[in-house]
Amino acid sequence: MSYSNILLLILFIWGIPSTYFRNKFRKIVYQTNDWKINIKPVFVKELRGLFFNLFPEDKIYIKTRNQYRIYLVVYLLLFIAYINVK
Repeated sequence: MSYSNILLLILFIWGIPSTYFRNKFRKIVYQTNDWKINIKPVFVKELRGLFFNLFPEDKIYIKTRNQYRIYLVVYLLLFIAYINVK
């Protein structure tokens, strides 16, 4: 198994929990428990919530946002590594 195949496998496995993190984050940002928030194509408030501080007093939002940021940074680094190996 080559290095690029291993990275692709790691990238695939790392991508599996993305729906959980995004679902949790979107429910906080859009302040809803409706499952349909996961399929709606709304991104502006989500991106604002990711890069800025929409709810400075909400500790759950801040913790979830920081976890999601770390997750996305690792995902990005894995993707960059995979692209550069090819």
